[in-house]
Amino acid sequence: MTTRFAGSEISQSELSTQPKAWLRHAATTARALLGLTFAASGVIGLVQTQHVDGLPPKAADLICAFASAGYFIPLLCVTEAVAGALLLSNRFVPLALTLLAPVIVNIVAFHAFLAPQGIAIAVVIVALEIYLAFINRTSFRGLLSARSV
Repeated sequence: MTTRFAGSEISQSELSTQPKAWLRHAATTARALLGLTFAASGVIGLVQTQHVDGLPPKAADLICAFASAGYFIPLLCVTEAVAGALLLSNRFVPLALTLLAPVIVNIVAFHAFLAPQGIAIAVVIVALEIYLAFINRTSFRGLLSARSV
C-alpha cells in the first residue's frame, strides 16, 4: 500500500519507519530544558545568597543548616552548574545525569516533605531525568549489571 505525501508516493513500511517530527527533537528539548534549569540554578546559587522567605519553618531551617555548613551550598551549586553545562553542550550526558540523580532525589524529598508547594516542578524534573536516562540507557548497562566483567 502506498500513500501520496507532498507529491510523492511513500510505501506504508517507509512511512512507519520515519520518526515523527516532534519525536526527533524530544530528547534534545528535554536535555536543553534540564540543562538550562540546572545551569541557571547553579550559577544563581553561587552568585546570590540563599533566601528562605516564604518557606515553611522546617524547610527554612534545613536551608539555613546547609548554608551554615559553609561547603554544602557551593558544592551543590557547582555540581548543578557543571552538570547543566554538560547537558547543554551535549557532552558526557550520562555523567551529567548520574551527577544530577542524587540532587533530584533530594529536590523531590525536600518538596514532598518540607515544601509541598514546589512539587510540580520537581515532578517535571524527575520526568525529564527519567526520559533522558531511558534514551541513554545503553550507557548505563555497565553500571546496572549484576556481575563485574
